Order: sequence, then C-alpha cells, then structure tokens
Amino acid sequence: MIAYIIRRFFYAIPIVAGVNIIIFFLFFYVNSPDDMAIKILGEKNITQEAIGRWKKEHNYHLPLFINTEERGLAQVYQTIFYQKSIGLLWFNFGKSDRNNIDISYQISRRIKPSLLLALPTFLLGILAEITFAMMLAYFRKTYIDYGGVILCVIMMSISALFYIIGGQYLFGKLLKLVPISGYDTGLHALKFAILPVLIGVLASIGGSTRFDRTIFLEEITKDYVRTARSKGLPEEIVLFKHCLKNALIPILTTVVMTIPFLFMGSLLMESFFAIPGLGSFTIDAIQAQDFAIVRSMVYLGSILYICGLILTDISYTLVDPRIRFE
Repeated sequence: MIAYIIRRFFYAIPIVAGVNIIIFFLFFYVNSPDDMAIKILGEKNITQEAIGRWKKEHNYHLPLFINTEERGLAQVYQTIFYQKSIGLLWFNFGKSDRNNIDISYQISRRIKPSLLLALPTFLLGILAEITFAMMLAYFRKTYIDYGGVILCVIMMSISALFYIIGGQYLFGKLLKLVPISGYDTGLHALKFAILPVLIGVLASIGGSTRFDRTIFLEEITKDYVRTARSKGLPEEIVLFKHCLKNALIPILTTVVMTIPFLFMGSLLMESFFAIPGLGSFTIDAIQAQDFAIVRSMVYLGSILYICGLILTDISYTLVDPRIRFE
C-alpha cells in the first residue's frame, strides 16, 4: 500500500506540471497581460502609460518564458512563467491582481466556512442516497419502487436554483426558522449552515439515488446472492450485509470524486447564502476579473481532483480485501 501511494505520488508530478502549463497557456496566451490590465483598469479613457505602469507593478511586463535581456539563470527567473506559475507547484499563490491581497491567507481563512457547508452535506448526502436506494431495491418492482424512481427523476429535473430560492422563501421568510443568508463565527455559524446543508442534500439525492439503485439491482442478480438466499438468509440480511458491501466499490468511485468540492465549496450555495467560503471567493474573483485568484483556484481544484483519484483507489482495498496493488 505504501509503495503504491509513493508510486502514485510520483506519477502525479508530471500531471501536476502539465496542468500548470495548461493553466498558464489559458491565462497568458488566450488572455494577454494587456487584456488583463484593460479589464481591471477599465476600457474607457485608459492610456498605454497606465497599462504599462500596472503591468510593471504586477510583474506582467516580463517576457513569458525566456528573458533575453538578462544573463544566466536570471533569464528564467525574470519571466512571467517562473514568477506566476512555478510558485503554484508549492502552493505559493502570490498576491491578487486587483487589491494586492495575499491569496494563500484568504484560502486558509475561507476554507472553514466551506467545510462547514460541504462536510455535513457530503456525509448526510451519502447516508440519505444509500438508504433511499437500498429501500427502493428492497421493494423492487412494487409501487414504492416505481414511485421512488419517479420522485428521483422529478428531483433531478428541478434546478438547484429552485431549491435555493424556494428554501429561502419557505423556511427563511415565511416560517422564519433559519436565517435567509449571512454568516457568523463560532457556534453561531451553525444556524446559517442548516438551510444550505439541507438544500444541498435534497438537490443531489435524486441522481445519486438512481445510480445507487441501479448498482444494488445489478448486485442482487449475482450468484453469491442466490446462494445466500438458498441458505435461508432473510432478504434484509442479504441486501444490507452482502449486497451493500460488494456494491460499495462503484459507489465509492463517484463518492470519493466529490472530495475536492469539500474544499472548493459550492459556488451557487455560498453565493446565494452569502457564506464567505472558497466558492464565493472564486465567484467574486471572476466578477472582479481578478485573474490571479481565478488561476490559483483552478490550480487548487486540479490538485484536489488528483488527490481524489488516489483516495478512490486506496478506498477500494478498504471495502474489498481481494484487491491488492502491485
């Protein structure tokens, strides 16, 4: 296991480097430093002197890859690629383009509100979807199963915005059970997280339940299930003990891949509920056209996605001891 993790870590290094290069290409070839300066300073009454001054203040006046005006290693150091992209490899995100704030500090400060929303949504969502899917599989080919599938399709068809706005109106404005939006520190933050968490679980349960139900229905047709039934085991034991354990591998594949969202936050949820997390941080940076923040968040999301892939493989051995890594 340890050798496999180390091996996967080294395999991830060229992937991370490739992602870094792609991000650099998208942000500096597709969108040049001159374009960044114009969008931040404003397109009206802007002069070339103002553009040049802004580029020099943020080190965007340097060449992209090779600085022929320097000598030695300075030809590499004094470039946009080295100063803006190489630091991302060890999570040095630098300063924002618009107001010069420290991006690493903002990420460390905003990750707690994001986790307060994402972690309960993640855990409660898994519990709800597996429970609901197993109930439908237990009552398969009955009106409960048919009605549950129809309900899942309806829930999948409804936009997440409907759940957010409807939940705010019903529970926040009419019933006044929870705040409509906002955030606070300490234990007072819990009352602001209740409604977003419930809406997050409700909005995702439809599609996840249909997927899990399909896995369970496929599993109960296998030979080992028929053998368990022939031994006289109750259907509850067959489903909840034998089928559940073997069906967890494909379920884990989809579940663990959502781990990056625990840190990145929900863009819609945090924006509508005014939660100062990473999701709203990214949305604010996009609206302000602060490319340094957007670039950092894209890179951070890529790293977390790669970590999710590794955790997916490792989690397989926890539910199925027959799996071994060579």
